[in-house]
Amino acid sequence: MGSFLVRRLELAMAVVDRVLRRVLESDVELSRDGAEAEVRRILSIESPLAPPKLVDVVVDNLVGMGPIEPLFRDAAVSDVFVNGPDEVWVERAGVLEPTGISFADDAAVLAAVERTIAPLGLRLDRASPLLSARLPDGSRLHAVIPPVSVGGPVVAIRRFTAVAPDLDTFVEWGSMTSDQRHFLGQAILDRKNIVVSGGTGTGKTTLLNALAGTVSLGERIVTIEDAAELRFSGHVVRLEARPANAEGQGRVTLSDLVRTALRLRPDRIIVGEVRGPEALDMIAAMNTGHDGSLSTVHANGPDDALWRLETLALSGEGIGEMAVRRQLRSGVDLIVHLTRRDAHRRVQTVAEVDQDGCREVSCF
Repeated sequence: MGSFLVRRLELAMAVVDRVLRRVLESDVELSRDGAEAEVRRILSIESPLAPPKLVDVVVDNLVGMGPIEPLFRDAAVSDVFVNGPDEVWVERAGVLEPTGISFADDAAVLAAVERTIAPLGLRLDRASPLLSARLPDGSRLHAVIPPVSVGGPVVAIRRFTAVAPDLDTFVEWGSMTSDQRHFLGQAILDRKNIVVSGGTGTGKTTLLNALAGTVSLGERIVTIEDAAELRFSGHVVRLEARPANAEGQGRVTLSDLVRTALRLRPDRIIVGEVRGPEALDMIAAMNTGHDGSLSTVHANGPDDALWRLETLALSGEGIGEMAVRRQLRSGVDLIVHLTRRDAHRRVQTVAEVDQDGCREVSCF
């Protein structure tokens, strides 16, 4: 029985390879719809008894991510991780689990990534072994290849979620208390400058989106992100940073966008994540009449968030440590810190900021 199944698999893969070559030799447009129609036509002639799922296999290898493409059709999957060709993991409901899926070899992983980023004008090769990209559906793709990645190509894809939760949903999930929800909702109305802190995967961007969603529809908001993820209604102008192209030209940084945002007459500025010298520009914006601005930062707690913002602001040039510290503690009003334990995300601390540092809000 084992040899029979192996033989059937070999025959199926031979059909897939043959159809792939036929499609690539044709003049059909390599979009999902165009490729699917052509694959069905070829299979009806060459292998009329082939199972319908073989169409998806061929199309996924033409215009998708190959063997991991079916994972993106699973709404429960939030992250996909490829740790070399033989190891693919997913995160479902906050739990990491292996999939048993594999690629043929390193070249197959690279080919899958290249198919995905080619329409974006990006490159991934030994000269440029690091890649970050926002896919057309809003998902984020990060890839590292040898020689930087020792064990083979590594790919991480954070899925785009179609429904953005509001603050009430955070309460339903048990991620914040009712008192925290009302306090933060009032803080938005009072135009407090808020920084959301936490580690990777704690839900910083999700909470930032929920907070931004409570802003009055009459206010003009400019959002600034590395990869545009925020989505809420209202008078919103969305700006997105851009990496350099294949020739090393055309890069637009978050600092560039923060300075541009100041010229667009915003009522509030939202920076998706501060991770570099743009921290100084954001702090300056909070101190120049743009009350109610929001951002996120990676940190272990509220005090660490202040120190990290200070360090990031000082990574630029032209300003002293004390000046940054005064502006930071004058500009930021609240820090909301998120944690993740056993796949559960929650608001651990809400802290007020003054000239002496952070003080946990005691009304909860």
